[in-house]
Amino acid sequence: MKKIKITYWVFTILLIALMLLSAVTSFMPNPNGIAMMKHIGYPYNVLMLLSVAKILGIIAILMPGLPRLKEWAYAGFTFDLIGAVYAGLSTGDPIAQWAPVLLGLVFVFGSYIFYHKLKQAKQA
Repeated sequence: MKKIKITYWVFTILLIALMLLSAVTSFMPNPNGIAMMKHIGYPYNVLMLLSVAKILGIIAILMPGLPRLKEWAYAGFTFDLIGAVYAGLSTGDPIAQWAPVLLGLVFVFGSYIFYHKLKQAKQA
């Protein structure tokens, strides 16, 4: 159980660090963020909405209990990252520009899988 717990926390901390960094930098006026949103065809306000949702998702994942809310947070992070990959693909950006987002998906799936393994180990 100790290995499962450590692996869960490694993936979860990496996921939270990624999402928190993304959310916090989006709240600061950033010409690069504005240019990126214009490039992919979304209004800049969407970035603010996603930032608030990321912070709420982080809180949901870190709070003990609330399993259904955690499921929604993991789903939201997955949709956010898949949307980022799609935005990169649809605008014709080179793979090197959007491929790091795939690492975020690894963090989401790793945290999610080990969250359920940890839950099962606690029930046994």
